[in-house]
Amino acid sequence: MFAKLKRAAQGARVPHHKGTSGTATVQMPLPTRIVLPMQQHIGAPCTPAVKKGDQVYVGTVVGRAGGFVSADIHSGVSGTVQSIDSVHMPGGAHSAAVVIVPDGSQTPDPALKPPVVTDAASLAQAARDCGLVGLGGAGFPTAVKLAPKTPIDTLIINGAECEPYITSDEREFLESSETVMRGVKAVREHLNIGTVIFAIERNKPQAIDLMFSLTQGDAAYKVQPLDSRYPQGAEKVLIETVTGREVPRGGLPADVGVLVMNVTTVSALGKYLDTGMPLVTKRLTVDGDAVNKPQNVEVIIGTPIAEVLEFCGGVKDDFAKLLMGGPMMGTAVADVNSPVLKQNNALLCFGEKAAHIPVPGPCIRCGRCIEACPMGLSPVEIAGAFQKGDVAALNEMMVDLCMGCGSCTFVCPAKRPVCQTMNLAKAMQKKGGAK
Repeated sequence: MFAKLKRAAQGARVPHHKGTSGTATVQMPLPTRIVLPMQQHIGAPCTPAVKKGDQVYVGTVVGRAGGFVSADIHSGVSGTVQSIDSVHMPGGAHSAAVVIVPDGSQTPDPALKPPVVTDAASLAQAARDCGLVGLGGAGFPTAVKLAPKTPIDTLIINGAECEPYITSDEREFLESSETVMRGVKAVREHLNIGTVIFAIERNKPQAIDLMFSLTQGDAAYKVQPLDSRYPQGAEKVLIETVTGREVPRGGLPADVGVLVMNVTTVSALGKYLDTGMPLVTKRLTVDGDAVNKPQNVEVIIGTPIAEVLEFCGGVKDDFAKLLMGGPMMGTAVADVNSPVLKQNNALLCFGEKAAHIPVPGPCIRCGRCIEACPMGLSPVEIAGAFQKGDVAALNEMMVDLCMGCGSCTFVCPAKRPVCQTMNLAKAMQKKGGAK
């Protein structure tokens, strides 16, 4: 049976590689075009709200949400809709996409104005109108998160940013603290939340000091420095580390009275409340041993990745792999012409040596994968049940709790694809009927 372990002591000591943490964000010039896939969030895809030849402006809705768990998509440029195409997404699926050619004027949509927010319902509607999703990588529609069915007593602002290389959230603290606090105060006020905790890993001392200075003297706010350990920023891990509460199997953070928001997400909400401009740009960390000028860049959502890499000095001759996101949970991108998405917080370029996948050896049953699992699972035993097709055993061992963080693979001395096996086991359990 699943046994609760001290999760704060688990995970993996991955290298930080936070080489761009001291690099101020640079704004990238207008791209030659933007490509806006209608699936940039968890949930139902959007439906194109424009057609070929239409004139659009900065902030114009070009994709309408396809359901309650969905999020509108807006143009980050003024210009003309060139086409409605089908694009291949990094995860393998195809999606309809609106392609827009900028006119260079960057004219805001005349209908935009700051929202009037007076209560929880209007705050959630503001997040919906903003097209806001979780910007830490998950892409879950924020409007849904801001409409909990149970009372919330604690708001955790996730500033862990535990993936190696990525520093875009750290720069959000340092460069946009006013809008961070604007968003936090709105969520706290309208959801009647008593306590706000800024959870930041200790490898971001400037961000910790800044948030201490901005919240000192107010007992409702707490800044909690965290041990720099992956995957500290995973929602359920973070909740238990910060509050001691455990989200039940199949449950949500709201079930234990907690709401978790990524710092860049809450900052984007603050910006929308002030300006009425929806989510149309994204800060990216561009890094890795195969990019010439690692830096943090603010880009218009939908910009082709190739143009971002060109702005960062291009790639080196041994460039072999491109990741969207971090090296632990990021997605490999096959085509550099793929666009930047809402939930994309990094582009990592690696050379042949760093991208090399070692040949796996036999499992030596050392137990390191068990020690590393932040959810207290037993990957080696789960792999055995998966090989036997034993769905009942997978249910018993709670493979559905696996978050796919990759800690097990990272620590495996035999270099086995442990996380990949866990994902296959989860799929088998789901197909067989999870209990």
